[in-house]
Amino acid sequence: MKNWLAAGALALGMGMTATGAFAQTTTVPGEQVGLATGAPLPEGIYALNTFTYRRTDPANSPDTAVNIPVLVWATPFVPFGGRVELLVAPPTVFAFTRNPAGVANRDISINVGTFVGGIWAFDLGNNFGISLLGGVYLNDLNGDRGSLGIGLAGTPVLPQLSSNTYRAGVAASYTGEGYNLTANLTGNFYDSPGRFGGRVGGAIGPLVISDSLNLDLTATKKFDLFNQGKPRFEFGAVGYGTVNVGDAAAIVGRGGRFALGGLIGYDFGPFTAQIYVARDVVTSVAGTESTDGWFRIIAPLYSPTPAAPAPAPLVRKY
Repeated sequence: MKNWLAAGALALGMGMTATGAFAQTTTVPGEQVGLATGAPLPEGIYALNTFTYRRTDPANSPDTAVNIPVLVWATPFVPFGGRVELLVAPPTVFAFTRNPAGVANRDISINVGTFVGGIWAFDLGNNFGISLLGGVYLNDLNGDRGSLGIGLAGTPVLPQLSSNTYRAGVAASYTGEGYNLTANLTGNFYDSPGRFGGRVGGAIGPLVISDSLNLDLTATKKFDLFNQGKPRFEFGAVGYGTVNVGDAAAIVGRGGRFALGGLIGYDFGPFTAQIYVARDVVTSVAGTESTDGWFRIIAPLYSPTPAAPAPAPLVRKY
């Protein structure tokens, strides 16, 4: 169970918010809740996929979705007692318009710059863990930079993609007695002002982008509801939010939001599934509250084969 919870170290913010009224952040607020991101993973290779769908209250606001596949290698290296974990993730953003009758709808998808990074995670004993994270979303290497593919040389949709996003974070977890009590603080930092290439990029000019902080909180517990000999069902509360911390003159990202909700999960053995739903309780722009639905799969792909025990010495009496 602790190993499944520790797989939260996979979910390292590979996503994009797409609602301009909120604080801008490349890391999706809430994508790490339900996961013990402070606990080190056992050595091996792990896969995780998190999908979220958001609906904002105004009827003409687009629905947005993000799919975040992650692959992580929990290496055998443990300098100073902390395991080194390397990861890569290529997130995709979707938008589904809800225009009133008479206006053509158009659905789009955008590839966000691939995230590459690493974690240094420590087991502090007594079921406590802490981890440090560093990495970058390589938006500058993304071919179309989130362009619609129309206009002079393609019209960019998400201003955040005008710059690489540098990410740092710290997480702490308690995973004893079936609990997952985790707090995860994430910072996104930009090469501001950012710029897009081509004729459209030149016409848009430099974009002043606000840095941001995300906070993801988890309080869940696993139960053995059907006397299966192992606690497989998970229930609990989650909360998450984001706020800009950059220059007040920033024209991209000038606000914040915080959401609360609940989570259920089940350990199927070969993989674990989680579903959670949250609703904004605070926003910086009245009337723009959102409801988010999430679905996640966590699966270990490989773990080192345990060494065979040494044969017992043969003892004979003569």
